[in-house]
Amino acid sequence: MVKAAYLHIPFCEHICHYCDFNKVFLKGQPVDDYLAAMKQEIELALKMDPVEKLDTIFVGGGTPTSLNERQLARFCGIIRQHFPAGPNLEFTFEANPGDLSQEKLQILKDAGVNRISLGVQTFNDELLKKIGRVHRAKDVFRTIEIAKKTGFDNISVDLIFSLPTQTIADFKDSLEKAFSLEIPHFSAYSLIIEPKTVFYNLMRKGQLQTPGEDIEAQMYELVMEEMEKHGFHQYEISNFSRPGFESRHNVTYWNNEYYYGFGAGAHGYVNGYRRSNIGPVNKYIETVKQGSLPILEEHQVTRAEQMEEEMFLGLRKTKGISISRFQEKFSENPLQLFHNEIDELIRKQWIEVNEDNIYLTKTGRLLGNEVFQAFIGTI
Repeated sequence: MVKAAYLHIPFCEHICHYCDFNKVFLKGQPVDDYLAAMKQEIELALKMDPVEKLDTIFVGGGTPTSLNERQLARFCGIIRQHFPAGPNLEFTFEANPGDLSQEKLQILKDAGVNRISLGVQTFNDELLKKIGRVHRAKDVFRTIEIAKKTGFDNISVDLIFSLPTQTIADFKDSLEKAFSLEIPHFSAYSLIIEPKTVFYNLMRKGQLQTPGEDIEAQMYELVMEEMEKHGFHQYEISNFSRPGFESRHNVTYWNNEYYYGFGAGAHGYVNGYRRSNIGPVNKYIETVKQGSLPILEEHQVTRAEQMEEEMFLGLRKTKGISISRFQEKFSENPLQLFHNEIDELIRKQWIEVNEDNIYLTKTGRLLGNEVFQAFIGTI
């Protein structure tokens, strides 16, 4: 049963130097046609896989709040029309500090949005310029103040570390400023240089100076220590929250559960099929207008793949994989199924096993990708 939906708004007023998500400059884009196409895609998809009450809705991008007030209200109306809310719905909108006006926040609040996720990345204004962000630190404080006044108490902030020329002292300063916001959730990611980004091109020319792996590891250890010190529980490799404020939508992904994906370039996982949508905006609109689902790729996940995914997605969570839940789901014991891999990872001290859980050690968290790799293509 599908309990979560992701909706993608690919429009941005500015493109950041590190971003490889499906996004386009807002100016001159057919935004209203895109919203109409999304409505049609949702209706086509729900005919095939009808929706029951959702537990979580997540609107990401791009920058969903780059829509103007009229478009935002229309889009929220489409969501409310098609997705019946469960009794405890978590409804998240991503936003940029500085482009969230009081009016837009009120539209979101009135539509039932109850969680805001802000792309802050750093509180160092010089670094913000370097990475192509247009907001400044003061915009973060102002935006959060307005959001709280509008009635939002579930606010999350994204931070990035290992940015070009960033020092440990600078990152520590960003963390201190972040804690002063008095919000209940943070995500902290290390910078990954992705192909087709400004940073990738600079790196290829030898013009990008990043702190290096050792400093990156120290920054990650610092974030884990500081979060714990400030009362934030690390519930996933990159996510920290006060009790009860975990991102339930993202936990859907790590629990390897089904979710709808709507919009250009969106991904979904429904009834055993992983699907990704056509990325280019005009091609997406055209396909939907012709009455077809805008599917670019579709893959029926085999039972072996499902079990492997259960392992490497579940290990992202601090509490790891529940052995009993795995057995319930697949009628297999993961300790027997993956005994070679698990024995080797225990020997390396990257994972531990207790009565019902297989989970990463602190060292394992630093080497997460290597751990996950161990479970791919092994059955």
